[in-house]
Amino acid sequence: MSTAYFLTGTDTEIGKTHIACALLERARLLGLRATGLKPVAAGIEADGENDDVRRIRQASNVALPAQIRNPYCFAPPIAPHLAAAQAGVEIDFARIAASLSNAQQHADFVIVEGAGGFCIPLGPDQTSADLAVALQLPVILVVGLRLGCLNHALLTAEAITRRGLVLAGWVGNHLATPMSHAAENMATLRALLPAPCLGEVSWRDDGDVCASAHELQLPSADCFRSPTI
Repeated sequence: MSTAYFLTGTDTEIGKTHIACALLERARLLGLRATGLKPVAAGIEADGENDDVRRIRQASNVALPAQIRNPYCFAPPIAPHLAAAQAGVEIDFARIAASLSNAQQHADFVIVEGAGGFCIPLGPDQTSADLAVALQLPVILVVGLRLGCLNHALLTAEAITRRGLVLAGWVGNHLATPMSHAAENMATLRALLPAPCLGEVSWRDDGDVCASAHELQLPSADCFRSPTI
């Protein structure tokens, strides 16, 4: 049976895509057919592909058509609701759900990476949080370890659970600038977040996904309890 997770973060630029790729690599190491989706992306490289989408594609061992892996891709590297408005496009959650269903027919393990933070707008009256609700997936939260992350992590966890979604686990991700008292802050997150820590991932200048995969575990069945904050 295929298992899928919605992956979100405490902010933008905190390593969501790296963690998505590392989780896919971890699944591959366990012998699973693994693939990732990036339903909404903004910013296209010279070759016509979004960099996050490319990295997720390269980390997957299940090939998917481009329009399934990334149903909506906008050229300017700006907030997705602004990019969609400029393009005159309304993001259709049913189309994204169909892409997920297609991916699950071919893969054992699927990561759906959201854009930006959990509540980022995707249109005039819809957000990334609404997409997670529409897909009804358990959520993995990436916490970028920097000043302010405790508040961001707790608020995001509350936003997830108050929508009736399961917080399946979280990952502490070290960034290029080391966080002061990182160990103590990780201990605080372990104590206060209502979900298991799936790993603490070191910063690597070379972005070695394989090395990061060895610092992670996949969510277990125990993660499907639905705690509240």
